[in-house]
Amino acid sequence: MDAFNVIWVFNADSSKVLMCKRHKEPYLGLYNLVGGKIEDGEDGLSAAYRELEEETGIVPSMLVGELHHLMNFTYFANANVSVEVYAGKLSGEALVCGDEKELVWMDADSNFFDMKHFAGEGNIGHIYEIIKMLRPDLL
Repeated sequence: MDAFNVIWVFNADSSKVLMCKRHKEPYLGLYNLVGGKIEDGEDGLSAAYRELEEETGIVPSMLVGELHHLMNFTYFANANVSVEVYAGKLSGEALVCGDEKELVWMDADSNFFDMKHFAGEGNIGHIYEIIKMLRPDLL
Protein backbone atom coordinates (compact mmCIF):
# COMPACT_ATOMS: atom_id res chain seq x y z
CA MET A 1 0.00 0.00 0.00
CA ASP A 2 1.29 3.47 -0.89
CA ALA A 3 0.98 5.87 2.03
CA PHE A 4 0.96 9.66 1.98
CA ASN A 5 0.24 12.44 4.45
CA VAL A 6 -1.27 15.90 4.42
CA ILE A 7 -0.74 18.45 7.16
CA TRP A 8 -3.19 21.22 8.09
CA VAL A 9 -1.20 24.10 9.60
CA PHE A 10 -2.82 27.17 11.15
CA ASN A 11 -0.93 30.40 11.71
CA ALA A 12 -0.58 31.57 15.34
CA ASP A 13 -4.04 33.16 15.60
CA SER A 14 -5.76 30.45 13.49
CA SER A 15 -6.94 32.99 10.92
CA LYS A 16 -4.92 31.43 8.07
CA VAL A 17 -4.15 27.94 6.77
CA LEU A 18 -0.97 27.04 4.93
CA MET A 19 -1.64 25.66 1.44
CA CYS A 20 0.46 24.86 -1.60
CA LYS A 21 -0.45 25.33 -5.24
CA ARG A 22 -0.14 22.11 -7.23
CA HIS A 23 2.05 22.33 -10.32
CA LYS A 24 1.32 18.81 -11.57
CA GLU A 25 -1.52 16.35 -11.87
CA PRO A 26 -3.62 15.36 -10.13
CA TYR A 27 -5.26 18.68 -9.33
CA LEU A 28 -2.91 20.84 -11.41
CA GLY A 29 -3.32 24.52 -10.43
CA LEU A 30 -5.47 23.84 -7.36
CA TYR A 31 -4.58 24.47 -3.73
CA ASN A 32 -3.81 21.56 -1.45
CA LEU A 33 -2.47 20.93 2.02
CA VAL A 34 1.27 20.37 2.33
CA GLY A 35 2.46 16.78 2.69
CA GLY A 36 3.98 13.92 0.81
CA LYS A 37 4.93 10.27 0.70
CA ILE A 38 5.51 8.18 3.79
CA GLU A 39 8.68 6.20 3.10
CA ASP A 40 8.95 2.44 3.68
CA GLY A 41 9.72 1.74 7.33
CA GLU A 42 8.86 5.32 8.39
CA ASP A 43 6.09 5.92 10.91
CA GLY A 44 3.39 8.38 9.93
CA LEU A 45 4.10 11.07 12.52
CA SER A 46 7.82 11.15 11.72
CA ALA A 47 6.97 11.40 8.02
CA ALA A 48 4.57 14.29 8.71
CA TYR A 49 7.28 16.24 10.56
CA ARG A 50 9.81 15.46 7.81
CA GLU A 51 7.47 16.57 5.02
CA LEU A 52 6.45 19.69 6.93
CA GLU A 53 10.09 20.73 7.30
CA GLU A 54 11.04 19.82 3.73
CA GLU A 55 8.09 21.62 2.15
CA THR A 56 7.77 24.64 4.44
CA GLY A 57 10.79 25.01 6.73
CA ILE A 58 8.52 24.53 9.76
CA VAL A 59 10.21 22.48 12.50
CA PRO A 60 8.52 20.99 15.60
CA SER A 61 9.73 23.80 17.90
CA MET A 62 7.70 26.29 15.82
CA LEU A 63 4.42 24.53 16.68
CA VAL A 64 2.14 24.77 19.68
CA GLY A 65 2.60 21.29 21.11
CA GLU A 66 2.71 18.56 18.51
CA LEU A 67 0.98 17.58 15.31
CA HIS A 68 -2.31 15.78 15.91
CA HIS A 69 -3.17 12.69 13.86
CA LEU A 70 -6.81 13.32 12.90
CA MET A 71 -7.77 10.53 10.51
CA ASN A 72 -6.78 8.38 7.57
CA PHE A 73 -8.35 8.08 4.15
CA THR A 74 -7.85 4.70 2.48
CA TYR A 75 -8.70 4.28 -1.18
CA PHE A 76 -8.98 0.53 -1.79
CA ALA A 77 -10.20 0.85 -5.37
CA ASN A 78 -7.20 3.01 -6.27
CA ALA A 79 -4.32 0.57 -5.79
CA ASN A 80 -4.61 0.65 -2.00
CA VAL A 81 -3.57 4.25 -1.35
CA SER A 82 -3.76 5.64 2.17
CA VAL A 83 -3.54 9.29 3.26
CA GLU A 84 -2.84 10.19 6.90
CA VAL A 85 -4.15 13.58 8.02
CA TYR A 86 -2.36 15.70 10.65
CA ALA A 87 -3.06 19.16 12.06
CA GLY A 88 -1.07 21.71 14.01
CA LYS A 89 -0.70 25.37 14.83
CA LEU A 90 2.27 27.72 14.74
CA SER A 91 3.31 29.23 18.06
CA GLY A 92 4.25 32.56 16.48
CA GLU A 93 5.15 34.25 13.24
CA ALA A 94 7.18 32.10 10.88
CA LEU A 95 8.76 32.59 7.51
CA VAL A 96 7.75 29.61 5.41
CA CYS A 97 9.55 28.63 2.25
CA GLY A 98 9.17 25.70 -0.08
CA ASP A 99 11.59 24.38 -2.64
CA GLU A 100 9.03 22.48 -4.70
CA LYS A 101 5.68 24.23 -4.37
CA GLU A 102 4.30 27.74 -4.10
CA LEU A 103 3.11 28.24 -0.50
CA VAL A 104 0.13 30.46 0.28
CA TRP A 105 -1.61 31.43 3.52
CA MET A 106 -5.36 31.10 2.84
CA ASP A 107 -8.06 32.64 5.02
CA ALA A 108 -9.40 30.02 7.43
CA ASP A 109 -12.95 31.05 6.50
CA SER A 110 -12.39 30.04 2.84
CA ASN A 111 -14.80 27.58 1.27
CA PHE A 112 -12.51 24.55 1.28
CA PHE A 113 -15.29 22.50 -0.37
CA ASP A 114 -14.89 24.61 -3.55
CA MET A 115 -13.45 22.08 -6.00
CA LYS A 116 -12.64 24.82 -8.52
CA HIS A 117 -9.95 26.11 -6.14
CA PHE A 118 -9.08 23.23 -3.80
CA ALA A 119 -7.81 19.71 -4.50
CA GLY A 120 -9.17 16.52 -2.99
CA GLU A 121 -12.81 16.28 -4.08
CA GLY A 122 -14.03 18.12 -0.97
CA ASN A 123 -11.71 16.31 1.45
CA ILE A 124 -10.03 19.55 2.53
CA GLY A 125 -13.41 20.95 3.56
CA HIS A 126 -14.18 17.71 5.38
CA ILE A 127 -10.85 17.86 7.21
CA TYR A 128 -11.62 21.39 8.42
CA GLU A 129 -15.05 20.32 9.68
CA ILE A 130 -13.39 17.49 11.64
CA ILE A 131 -10.87 19.94 13.12
CA LYS A 132 -13.71 22.22 14.24
CA MET A 133 -15.52 19.25 15.82
CA LEU A 134 -12.64 17.34 17.40
CA ARG A 135 -9.77 19.81 17.85
CA PRO A 136 -11.27 23.20 18.78
CA ASP A 137 -8.07 23.85 20.72
CA LEU A 138 -6.40 24.52 17.35
CA LEU A 139 -8.91 27.23 16.42
